[in-house]
Amino acid sequence: MRLAFDARMARMATGGANYRLFWQEFRRTFDSTGAIAPSGRRLCRALARYVAGDGQPRRILEVGPGTGVVTDAIIMQMGPRDTLDVVELNDRFVAALRQRLVDDPNWQRAAERIRIHHLPIEDLDATEPFDVIVSGLPFNNFPVDLVQNILAHLEKLAAPGATLSFFEYVAIRRIKAVVCAKPERERLNGIGAVLNDAFAQRQFRQECVVANVPPAWVHHLRFAG
Repeated sequence: MRLAFDARMARMATGGANYRLFWQEFRRTFDSTGAIAPSGRRLCRALARYVAGDGQPRRILEVGPGTGVVTDAIIMQMGPRDTLDVVELNDRFVAALRQRLVDDPNWQRAAERIRIHHLPIEDLDATEPFDVIVSGLPFNNFPVDLVQNILAHLEKLAAPGATLSFFEYVAIRRIKAVVCAKPERERLNGIGAVLNDAFAQRQFRQECVVANVPPAWVHHLRFAG
């Protein structure tokens, strides 16, 4: 009971700080942050849907965790022998994540099995492949070649049969295309082509999370086994 109470208090204490930090970084680094607020609970649960395994040790990778709201959902689904590698580029988010390993009781219970990497995902060189990959990266904000490079690198990091779960806001490319100039439309069309190709080859499930601001599609892909 005491541990559960401490965990609730920690979440309440960090919740407001997370929103403030996310808003600050949205204004400062929109291209890499991509959202004005952390993901809602239902979106977090959907992204962590394939974390829980069959009891065998699993290596989990989270990319672009921001302030760690999806990380919360991942930790809740982790088995006692699972490990989690978290990759974040933003220095202020990295500091917040490391502090949560100290302050949050839920994170503390798995702290010895969590590693936080401060680097671009393209620079992560894992010694062993990952069984589950969860991404919060805002692909629709990136150059087309960067999206291609990231997806290719995630495939290199993935074990045979590994899952990749990521999200994008509903109709975001169509909405942007209405108001943007031609070069931006061409970039968005290029990203759409890259993602649609990935969906055609690997997507096995897609779900719409309406109870999120904004509503979001969650895409679940499986790499070849």
